[in-house]
Amino acid sequence: MTDQGNNNQNISQNPFAALFSSLADAKQFASGQKQRPVDSGESQSESDNSVSDSIDDNDDSVAEISRSFRSRQELCEQLNVNHMIQRIFLITLDNSDPSLRGSNGIPPRCVYLEEVAADLDGQDWLNMDTIEQALFSRLLLQELGNHLIYMTSCSVVNLSADRDAGEKRAIPYLYACYRRAKEEITKVPEKLLSYAVHCKNLTVSNARTVLLTPEIYISQNVYEQLLDLLLEAVRGAQFEEVMEFLEEVIASLLADQEVRTFGEVMAPVFDIFQGRVKDLDLCQLLLYSYLEILLYFSRQKDISKVLMEHIQPKDPNSGIQYQKTLLGAILNISCLLKTPGVVENHGFFLNPSRSSPQEMKVQESNIHQFMGQFHDKLYQILKNLLQQSSETRHLLLSWLGGCLQANMGRAKIWANQMPEIFFQMFASDAFFLNLGAALLKLCQPFSRPYSPKLLTFNPTYCLLKELSEEERRNRNVHARGLDKETCLIPVPPQQTVEFAQSYSLLTENLILTQLTLYLGFHRLHDQMVKMNQSLHRLQGTWRDTQLSGGAAAAELREQFERLMTVYLSTKAATTQLAMLQSCLNLQASCAALLVQLSLGNQGSEHIPLIFPLPALENSLLCFVPEFFAENMGDFFIFLRRFADKVLESSAESLEHVLTFITVLFTHRMKNPHLRAKLAEVLEAVMPHMETLSPGAVQPIMFQRQRVFNTYRHAPQLAEALITVFVDIEFTGDPHQFEQKFNYRRPMYAILKYMWGEESYRESIKYLSKIKILQLERDRGEWDSLAPDARREKESSLQMFGQLGRFHNIMSNETIGTLAFLTSEIKGLFVHPFLAERIISMLNYFLQHLVGPKMGALKVKDFSEFDFKPQQLVSDICTIYLNLGDEENFCATVPKDGRSYSPTLFCQTVRVLKKINKPGDMIVSFSLLADKIKSLADRHQQEEETFSDAPDEFLDPIMSTLMLDPVLLPSSNVTVDRTTIARHLLSDQTDPFNRSPLTMDQIRPNEELRQQIMKWLADHKQKV
Repeated sequence: MTDQGNNNQNISQNPFAALFSSLADAKQFASGQKQRPVDSGESQSESDNSVSDSIDDNDDSVAEISRSFRSRQELCEQLNVNHMIQRIFLITLDNSDPSLRGSNGIPPRCVYLEEVAADLDGQDWLNMDTIEQALFSRLLLQELGNHLIYMTSCSVVNLSADRDAGEKRAIPYLYACYRRAKEEITKVPEKLLSYAVHCKNLTVSNARTVLLTPEIYISQNVYEQLLDLLLEAVRGAQFEEVMEFLEEVIASLLADQEVRTFGEVMAPVFDIFQGRVKDLDLCQLLLYSYLEILLYFSRQKDISKVLMEHIQPKDPNSGIQYQKTLLGAILNISCLLKTPGVVENHGFFLNPSRSSPQEMKVQESNIHQFMGQFHDKLYQILKNLLQQSSETRHLLLSWLGGCLQANMGRAKIWANQMPEIFFQMFASDAFFLNLGAALLKLCQPFSRPYSPKLLTFNPTYCLLKELSEEERRNRNVHARGLDKETCLIPVPPQQTVEFAQSYSLLTENLILTQLTLYLGFHRLHDQMVKMNQSLHRLQGTWRDTQLSGGAAAAELREQFERLMTVYLSTKAATTQLAMLQSCLNLQASCAALLVQLSLGNQGSEHIPLIFPLPALENSLLCFVPEFFAENMGDFFIFLRRFADKVLESSAESLEHVLTFITVLFTHRMKNPHLRAKLAEVLEAVMPHMETLSPGAVQPIMFQRQRVFNTYRHAPQLAEALITVFVDIEFTGDPHQFEQKFNYRRPMYAILKYMWGEESYRESIKYLSKIKILQLERDRGEWDSLAPDARREKESSLQMFGQLGRFHNIMSNETIGTLAFLTSEIKGLFVHPFLAERIISMLNYFLQHLVGPKMGALKVKDFSEFDFKPQQLVSDICTIYLNLGDEENFCATVPKDGRSYSPTLFCQTVRVLKKINKPGDMIVSFSLLADKIKSLADRHQQEEETFSDAPDEFLDPIMSTLMLDPVLLPSSNVTVDRTTIARHLLSDQTDPFNRSPLTMDQIRPNEELRQQIMKWLADHKQKV
């Protein structure tokens, strides 16, 4: 081979020839450089470091090419930089024949930047001076597929290389470049390290440019790309690396906010995120990938701050606006219906009548599993935001406080009556259920009844109002409008309020959580009760229609199916075990806390409960909103109805509830409606043995029986129960019988259960000592007492003054309870005021059960309406016989002008014989009837004797002779003490002018009483 041929071969094998567009150009370049002197200062060590050390230094072609650079090492370095840029960014300026390039260190596919090469006058290599221009041009290219070239002679199809080099999306492309640059940093020699780092920094700075000026990247939504990058990261194995890339991009964005602020950059990302998640279902795995992204947002200090700023609603007074924020959209996800009443496209419990119980149980279990994960994520997100910084915490708490205030209308009565308006004004049930679940988890560190942390709770927080934004930030007060809430007890006039300079996060957490439960859980519980009732009615109607062959059967079945879907979805949403357990922990802890507050404990350690309780002075209870007790009542009643097993598995917590009932119902809480409602809690947590259908399994009650039977304050609890039972009569309008009966109904079973336990039974019998109070009152001994002492005695008497004012068909339990109570307790029921009401009720019942009106109560099937007339007659007679030895009681019977007549009792005797009651009972009742008739005759004679009494001696209401006249202060009218006392038990107003009136305000009319007594004495002498 000739020298020329050898020279051509050497040039083609020289790796530096790759810097030229063709072999001919390399040869021409080498020929033109022959006369150029070689730098004599080049050291041998530099030559040794060159990648071409293996090539013969005497090779003329190598020497010629190398002269274009300062040294052989510089030439090698430039070649390596060019290759590194190609590997990182997958771009090139070299469009020469791939067969002329070596394959070592060159990517298989690159984007050829033709315009950049032209701008650089044909330069076909990339360096640090040209890479920025080249990268920017690469990002602006539209049809990348038209610019892809092969970099090696290998013709095998490489889809991965095509995909990587042809990536059209700016953000994923730059992230991939970032990853490749990081890889180069770990591989390149030290002398190239700075170049690799510069390339990595270029990916970050260009990502910043892309996000700051998205409008120049045509047909690209860079914010969607950023979110997609995060989504791919959380679903793959690159999460940490993506986070590292984003951290650097965020730092770069924060350093340059002239074009757009960081918040303006993130706002579209948040909006896209919200748009994607709002329609996802609870059980979709994709939802949990997005929650991982939101978790990252909450952990990243800069993103978390702008996120909190972003979710603040434009109209903070609109409840529904909070649901329309990003966080609100997440909270709105559940298995509840997205659109109330619209079952179509609902993903849970469709066609329930065609599903087996096992299938529905599996579906509910699946929902509960996803709910557990969902609530854990929500909890972590809120916890991260609270811990991130003081600014982020303030923004989140402000959002929560504003949200709760704007949605206070959810608790109004009208909200349930106008559902169409409700759903346009307020956030959804799902929103509040999930928010409550997350907040409950935040409360768990102090949700232990004996936790010292509980005692740091400061309820004076609830009285603060009209605070500036700066004051709310500095004092940690973010709930709003609580000063308008009714508290457990009124604030005494002399009590001063000492507000804290700053309130603990525990105080805010507890109040915000309880308020959330009040606005959310209460409504769902009410809906479930109503749906349960409606389902029973629909089912009965549907079956009746089927039997009769009615055409409406199919429509009724469809209604039943739809309602059952809603019911099962609601039940699944509200009975997730972890959520219920968290709520139980909190409510038991709040019960213990309220007891400590009622004892006046303001220290750092719990104090023991000792009866009698100390006087209620300077108690913080007057600052605790009633919804604390409302929530407790709702929750335990809900458990009793829909999740009874939770009560049995958490029996240790129930002792604190019993103590709460014992202390606050009797001695502390003032609202009679609330006391009556919370009496249901006692029935909920107590053991109860119900009559079950054949084959049904009796629920396990062992733990509850143990707690109840070993309760150390059993005597005080029995007293509390009787007190609440009686106080129900003082709630609302005196004619609202149905409401009062519903209040009392759950207590009959408890009274019966207590009567069977010796410790409770003796406590109930002890209450008969009230007779002493009656005698003192009747003799006027209270008149000489100080006002406070007289008021206390009046209150004590009123507690037991009306055990039975019933004016409609009463339940069997009511009469049955009175039957066994009167067997040993008599003094309580023969009180003059109470005796009249009991007698009125009993006679009214007898009139309808054995008198001329008895036919009006006949129905086809007594058992359908739980109507047991024979048992009622027997129990009523038992009550009469139990109290028949009391002269005062018997004398009161004929005074019932509405229902009593001697004939009524004769008819009762006839019915007793007809229903085969024991002979001794019939004889005893006949003797009692004769005794009462004799007293009635005597009463008639007395009325005739006093018929000519002066008008001023007659009671203006009852037209009977006054024996203890008293003066009403506002109307200045004189009435008999017994008359006004009876009136005030039901209506605490002056009957003549409707002004407020209590017994301690009346004054004896001693002068008139003396005149009446004198007239009586004179009249009896004449007779």
